[in-house]
Amino acid sequence: MRLANFLFFTTRCEEALAFYSRCGLGRIIELKRYGADGVPVGDEAFRGKIAYARFAGPDIEFYASDNHDAEPMRGSAHYLTTDDREETDRIFGCLSEGGTVTTQIAVQPWGGYYGKLTDRFGVQWMIECRSIG
Repeated sequence: MRLANFLFFTTRCEEALAFYSRCGLGRIIELKRYGADGVPVGDEAFRGKIAYARFAGPDIEFYASDNHDAEPMRGSAHYLTTDDREETDRIFGCLSEGGTVTTQIAVQPWGGYYGKLTDRFGVQWMIECRSIG
């Protein structure tokens, strides 16, 4: 058994995935568009938008699409762990561009180097460095 997140965007999926690639999280490894690749178009406004994408990088994999009934992403977050504090700071800084930091990245009361944010696309991220030495 394996669990993976599937992110639904209204019309900004391609922009979000390009942003995540720029932040160094990975890249699109599979992509299908509405009106192409055998995917029908139910709404002409979605022609060319992403019907299905698989995004992957080292130890990261999730799926995403544009969806006419996408809801704000609440109640879950991507929890990303690293082993390098500088890499943690870099990723946190990149993902927070245009977003909202809800917990500043810092050593927390439980001892973890951790921060939480909602990125510019409404996706929540929890980022923690497992090694803060």
